[in-house]
Amino acid sequence: MPVTPALDIQQDVALTTYNTLALASRAEYFCRVTTTELLREALGWARNKRLSVTCLGGGSNVVLAGDLKGLVLVIDIGGLQVVDHNDGTVQVSIGAGNNWDETVRHCLARGWYGLENLALIPGKAGAAPIQNIGAYGVELSELLRAVRAVEIDTGEILTLANADCSFGYRDSIFKGSLENRVAITEITLDLTTTPHLRLDYPALAREIGGLSSPLTAELVYEAVCSIRRRKLPDPAVLPNVGSFFKNPLVGHDVAAALLVEHPELVCFPQDDGRVKLAAGWLLEHAGWKGRRSGGVGVHMDQALVLVNYGGGSAQQILALATEIRADIQKRFGVNLELEPKILGL
Repeated sequence: MPVTPALDIQQDVALTTYNTLALASRAEYFCRVTTTELLREALGWARNKRLSVTCLGGGSNVVLAGDLKGLVLVIDIGGLQVVDHNDGTVQVSIGAGNNWDETVRHCLARGWYGLENLALIPGKAGAAPIQNIGAYGVELSELLRAVRAVEIDTGEILTLANADCSFGYRDSIFKGSLENRVAITEITLDLTTTPHLRLDYPALAREIGGLSSPLTAELVYEAVCSIRRRKLPDPAVLPNVGSFFKNPLVGHDVAAALLVEHPELVCFPQDDGRVKLAAGWLLEHAGWKGRRSGGVGVHMDQALVLVNYGGGSAQQILALATEIRADIQKRFGVNLELEPKILGL
């Protein structure tokens, strides 16, 4: 008989290694859960003590701005299995604690396609629908069938279909009406057994265009990894949370006016008539690339990435972000939104 893991709740735990910005923060109470049953047990423990609950995945999209009160739960639920397989499609159920890039590679190795453009995105699978992760012309919402979660206040298990998730650009119901109300345990994706390559994103098209090998999903995966490694620092080497700002969506008239003044502005028309501007272009042309402030700064190769050079604080990171946002608003009349979630304020 397999041994059922016991609930292990610790007190006053350092969270430096649980956030990729390597910011100093402590959890009042801390628990790592590896099953849905342990998660529900931990939530019941927190309810009995009337404690707030904060869920963490890989810590790759959060800024820990202070110590976290209540119970901090690290969701480490594994597992990956086929739910259904027929007629060129495969439904795959993925535990929320699975490393995202390892999941992408595993699916590719099994001949399950669709995730290759989402290569090398840091974090865990459970965080993917919260942010509606996207890269190089593909968003998770195009592939996601369902999300399973546990309601924090009741312990009830919920299943949300794609249509229930209110997906948008880097947005979902989990950042809206369900924010801080559920803990995601599992996602189900609809993948294919025949590759349908998505190569329309300009940077990816340029990368692929320079290759002589026959195009495969595996080659697309490697091309995306090459681009990301050139553009984005490894958080294990230089702490960061990837892109710190969302690409702003503006009206067509706003974009047209900006293009008159800045013809080289990188932008992408959207189906709804709005235009997505490249936030990295705005920051770079405002002179922010490579600038430092104390122990933090803007990465020398990618203006969208704020980094902790060592000993930097959340206050320094947030102050730098505020300064950048004010400057972009003044120069271009564009409001930048933060991409990571701020915890502990």
